[in-house]
Amino acid sequence: MHRAKALLAAAALAAAAALAAPALPAAAASTVTNPGFESNGASQTPTGWSESGTVAASKSEAGGRSGSYRGTHWSASAYTVETYQTLTGLSTGSYTLSAWVRSGGGQSAAYLAMKNCGGAQAQVNIPTSSSTWVQVSVTANVSSTSCTLSVYSSAAANQWINVDDVTFVKGTTGGTSLQVKGGDLSSLKKNEDFGALYYTSSGTQGDAIAILKNAGMNYARLKVWVNPADGYNNKARVLTMAQRIKSQGLKLLVDFHYSDSWADPGKQVPPAAWSGYSLAQLNTAVYNHTYDVLNALKAQGTTADMVQVGNEINPGMLLPTGSSSNWGNLSQLLKSGVNAVKAVNSSTLVMLHLAEGGDNATFRWWFDQAVAYGVPFDVIGASYYCYWHGPLSGLQSNLNDMAARYGKPVIVAETAYGFTTAQDDGETNIFTSSLASTCGYPASATGQRDAFQAVVNVVKNVPNGRGMGVFYWEPAWTAQAGAGWDPTNPSSGNGWENQALFDYNSRALTAMSVYGSM
Repeated sequence: MHRAKALLAAAALAAAAALAAPALPAAAASTVTNPGFESNGASQTPTGWSESGTVAASKSEAGGRSGSYRGTHWSASAYTVETYQTLTGLSTGSYTLSAWVRSGGGQSAAYLAMKNCGGAQAQVNIPTSSSTWVQVSVTANVSSTSCTLSVYSSAAANQWINVDDVTFVKGTTGGTSLQVKGGDLSSLKKNEDFGALYYTSSGTQGDAIAILKNAGMNYARLKVWVNPADGYNNKARVLTMAQRIKSQGLKLLVDFHYSDSWADPGKQVPPAAWSGYSLAQLNTAVYNHTYDVLNALKAQGTTADMVQVGNEINPGMLLPTGSSSNWGNLSQLLKSGVNAVKAVNSSTLVMLHLAEGGDNATFRWWFDQAVAYGVPFDVIGASYYCYWHGPLSGLQSNLNDMAARYGKPVIVAETAYGFTTAQDDGETNIFTSSLASTCGYPASATGQRDAFQAVVNVVKNVPNGRGMGVFYWEPAWTAQAGAGWDPTNPSSGNGWENQALFDYNSRALTAMSVYGSM
């Protein structure tokens, strides 16, 4: 919101509010009235909408997302205000309320809600400090013939939110369905071998893969390490897990790390067996390793549907030889991996995957180099964790640009959020209260659901249908003694358990329902 414009108008708005009669309830209908706040232009009382609380803080004003106007909450003094309308004549069933929003941040509460629909109020937080429009949505069952759609905020002086393009549709998708509704299950086998059990939300024990599939997941991701110390995530374990995944009717993404342990922007360490290799030897090793694993998968009838050649390879892979500061070398290594993928099965999709999903400058530079050096790829993958990688608006802008610039589908290959900041084992959690404060979602079951849904919404809104899908990272990695993060240390714990989609009683959390909205 433009502060100069708002401050000039503040005195006049306050005087008008003091004289104005309370807003009359909007005429009820079964569809949203004035969803884009366009009907009567800049107004203290937008047509079709009612207001309560500090009504002077609710208005329509110039600067819409798709039209000329938007809904705004703002005041020069502290305020609590609700802008709402009640729809009637509804048939019972599941409905999704969506809106495009942005925010200056700092509010004690700011959310979009469905209430008085026959059940408990359902709401989704409006993310803080998102200066570019992002879509939020909330889904709930309507068991009455009416439902109230609400935009609520409670804020200090000069804090603001904008709302536009409100939709209310029957069903859970509210838009085009994504092709890929994924989850990374790399740690599941180790967890199970050390005794982990999994339950539905109602407490029925079951196979974690089946529970996730029944929630709507259709794609599983498995990482591959060359020779890990604990024997997990190696070729043999990947083959075993692939059989289970494919038997459930899911598709398979294989994620080659080209290391013996974790590969990410902070470390891209060659496998011990490849230590001291020349560039030519590394090219051969990458090809042979990639071909070997994928050909074995094909031979057992579990051909990979998609493959990552490298994991979060912003700095390159197999450092120092394959550094992104030496694209001549890096391009050769990438081509070795890609060629092996296509030699096994030409229809398997190749993804190139970077971290920092909101960093458009890095993505542009990196993929421009890949194209310039003739590296073939089918899909652009991005990791995005809101507490590390900036606001959702940055992710939206980056994915939109990547899809348009290179004409490729885009995937969020990793995302997650915490349902609590409490620990379930002795390993310090990665997701903490300080990280939660950066995203605008509470560290709760509903906060986790809302954060996951928000990322899904971003991908669904990539233009021209190029938003391909989302993978939730390690939804089944609960805290289990012996199944810690460090393959070289059996006593290591799990710093991720508070971001799993199973709670500390191993029951499915509400965030799992997001798969049904994808």
